[in-house]
This record gives sequence, C-alpha cells and structure tokens, in this order.
Amino acid sequence: MRRILVLAAVLALPQMAQADRIAAASRVVAVTLYPQGAEVTREVRAQVPAGRHSLLVSDLPAGVPAQTLRLAPGEGLALGGHALRSGRLAPRDLPDSPERTAAKAGLEAAEAAERTARTALAAVEARVEAAEAQVAFLRAAKPEAATPEALAALTATLGEQMLAARSAALAAAPDLHAARTALDKAERASADARAALDALARPDGDYATLDLAVTAAQAVEAVLRVTHMVPDAGWRPVYDLRLDRAGAGASVTLDRGALVWQGSGEDWADVALTLSTARPAEGAAPADLWPDLRRIRPEGRPAADTRRGAGGAMMEAAPMPAPAPEMAAMPVQDGEVLVYRYPEPADLATGVEDLRLSLGPLPLSARIEARAVPRHDATAFLVAHVTNTSDEIILPGTAFLLRGPVMVGQHGLGLLAPGMEAEIAFGPIDGLRLKREMPQRAEGDRGLLSSSREREEVAVMTVENLTDEAWPVRLIDQVPYSEQEDLKIAFTADPPPTQTDVEGRRGILAWDFDLAPGATRQVRLAHSLRWPAGMVLD
Repeated sequence: MRRILVLAAVLALPQMAQADRIAAASRVVAVTLYPQGAEVTREVRAQVPAGRHSLLVSDLPAGVPAQTLRLAPGEGLALGGHALRSGRLAPRDLPDSPERTAAKAGLEAAEAAERTARTALAAVEARVEAAEAQVAFLRAAKPEAATPEALAALTATLGEQMLAARSAALAAAPDLHAARTALDKAERASADARAALDALARPDGDYATLDLAVTAAQAVEAVLRVTHMVPDAGWRPVYDLRLDRAGAGASVTLDRGALVWQGSGEDWADVALTLSTARPAEGAAPADLWPDLRRIRPEGRPAADTRRGAGGAMMEAAPMPAPAPEMAAMPVQDGEVLVYRYPEPADLATGVEDLRLSLGPLPLSARIEARAVPRHDATAFLVAHVTNTSDEIILPGTAFLLRGPVMVGQHGLGLLAPGMEAEIAFGPIDGLRLKREMPQRAEGDRGLLSSSREREEVAVMTVENLTDEAWPVRLIDQVPYSEQEDLKIAFTADPPPTQTDVEGRRGILAWDFDLAPGATRQVRLAHSLRWPAGMVLD
C-alpha cells in the first residue's frame, strides 16, 4: 500500500508542475445594504489557459468574514478549494481598473498640453526679450560720422531700427498674455487630472487575498462572481414631509430617502444598489423557554444548589441560554422583508457618513386642524392627520417637517402600513392666540354639620383668530376624574364638548369648531369636587 501511495504522488507531480498562478483583479458590481452590514458581489475576469491553476484575487478588503464567501463560476470554469489569506501575503501587482486607466490617460494628456503651453509661452517671451534687447542696444549706440550728411543718415537708420524693435515688443504683448493664460489653464487641468487619479489610488493598507483552485478544459476568459459580507455598512430611512396648504385643503408629500454609509476600506463605484430591511447580523430565531421547576422547603432549611433526578443522583440545573439580541421593529409584507432597488448605479466611498439617496416622492392624504391647548400654550399649533393612501409600507425613520419651503422641525415617524394614519404637528400658528382665565376658584366646607368638603373651579378659554384665513380649531382641556366612590366630580361646559375622554384618556375634553378670520370664540368650563370631611384631596 505504501508503494502505491508513493507512486500516486510521483505521478501527480507533473500535473502540479503544470499549474501556475494567475493574478486577477475584482470589481464590486452589486451591493445589498442591510440596516447593519452589507452583502457585496464582486466580479473577477481573467484569461485562464487549459488545465489546473491557482487564481489569486488580491484586492479584497481586510476583515472580510471568510465564512461568508460564496463563489459562482462562469461557463467553462470548474472550482476547487479556496482560502482567504490575510497574513504572510506577497506584494501584489494589481492591474489597473478601467477607471484608473482612463484617469492615467487623462493625466498624460493634461501634462502634454501643459508642456505645449509652456513651450509656446517661452517662444513669445523670447520674442519680447529679443526686441527689448535690441531697443536697449540702439539706445546705447553713439553714432559717429565724418560728414553731417552721413551722421544724419546713420541717425535716421538707428531711429527706424529702434521703432521697428519697439513695435515688435508691443506686437508680442497680446501674444504674451494669451500664452500665460493658456499655461495657467493647462496647469489647472493637469492638477485636476492628477487629483482625479489620486482619488482612484489603490489602498496600500491591509488587504486579503482569495487563493482559488480553478480548472478549465480549454482556454477561456473566465468570469467569477464572489459574494461576501461586510460588517461595517448600513442604511436607515429618512424623509422630508412637506405640507402645502391651498385654502381650506391641504396636501402632504413624503420625499423618501435613505442615509447609507460604509467603512469597508474600499470605494464602491457604479454599483447596483439594493436596500433591504432584513437583519442578517441579528438573531434569526425566536427566544426559547425552559421548564420552570419550583420547590418548597421547611422554613430555616437552606436552599439546595442542585437538583435530584428520578434515581436520586445529583443533577446540575439546566443551563439557561444567553438572551437573544433585542429585535427592532421590522416591517414585513406577506411574510417577506421589504427591498428597494435603487434605479441608478451608485457611488459609495468608504468612510463617508450618511450619504443621502433619494427614493422618490410619495403623495399622502392629509386633514389639518389648529390644535389649541390654552392650559399650556399661548398659540395654536398646526396638526395634520396624515394617511398612507399608497400601497407601500412606510418604514420608521426621522422626518424633517416643512410647511411649504420652510423647515419647522422634525418628527420620529413610525411604521405606516397602507391605510394607517399618523398625527404630525407642523409648528405654531402665531396668528391664533390662546388665553385661559380662571375667574372663580374656591374650596370650603359644605353642609350644616360640615360633613363634606367641596372645591369649585371655573375656567374661561378664548381663541382669537388674527390671521386672514379660516381655521378648523380643536380646543382641548381637561377636568379631573375619580375612581373612588367618596370623591364626587361633576362638570359643566358652555358650549358642551364635542368629545369626552379623547382617545380613551379620561377627563380630556375637546371642542371642534371653525374660526373665521378676525373672529373670537370662548368656552366656559366649570367643575366641582366633593369629598367627605376628614379626608384630604391629593
């Protein structure tokens, strides 16, 4: 048997010797972002000769969980074993990406244009310097002639040459300005091209290498898909909730957005982006319950630390499982998570916090009211009852509130399934003034023999409309309530309230009315409390 094994190993040597190492680069083509974490899909292309080879993909970011790697080979390629290496790595020589190749070509063209502009400027400067040197020489010349006629002719010649030299210098001045402007433009273009290339620089920090055994029956341009998880990424919903009023009506538009971030250590450029509400980083199973065995024992006897089985043997208590992580509320529809596919290729740079992506507007129906609580506020507040009239679930998130173009605050928007309603306040209405006065408040004994005590209060609430439009007003106030038979409470109101025990809250009263421009409305509310003597009212 040992001889057979040795022979098999020897026969395998030529095949192993034929295997070579093929370096390949990957490109991130698709990303699915979860509230915490992301699934990244990379595409690897390489020319693979026939036979068995080792494919090295050396541009995976450090920290990729090896257990999350999933490989999908293209046609003509068979996969063997693979390993993710993050230590003892050889220096990598990655081919440039198409974006980096294009940036390099742009830089070379910009630098060539800069050299041409610099040469042109030097030629113009040489013309100017030559003309100025000629002028300086002619000025220093001291003509000498034997006769007055010869001196006059020589002087005229010098004058003509100086005029020609000065004209040449003046003629070169516009060319000099144009050449300097062209050089400045070329230098700026070169700097921009260099910055663009630097922005695409491959990271020199930690990285991981995927070492993959591949086999091809014949030479093939292999396409391999690699999928893995990235823990440092995520997204959350964010909204602009815009209220527009037109007379007595109102409309609300929900501009949906997503705040995305990632810290994988590499930039994701032109990726197909999907946003999912699934939470693979959290527990996928519900919590479990264990039998709760209770015992009694005689007083004074210490509690036992162990339990006995049916045979009387000592038995350790069943270990309690670790508590499952708390699951945040997650909207579901027909038992499935929600998925948003971003319509355009997206760019997500590493280390950039909260990049906002638009998911489009969603019109909602709204009913507005001026909420008046004069017990605490000096003005009414604009409140909108917003209904999700769409067929989409609106996820919980922060909503920034706008009345027309003006931002008035923010609101923690809860989950809104189709048909659900939310009550959202859009800030004060300064022209609706509130006042609450108490002309009467008294307490004392009641009855001939002072067998009981009584407290009476009267409040007058006023709403004044100083605006130039009518408002639907909802005035809210309260009277105390009791759950004790000996504490008797009664109230009267003029006019009577439209609703009592608003939203199930006992003693909360509401009046609904329309208030015209310049109008004032008053509500008188009185209540009394009576309790037996010898008792104290809390």
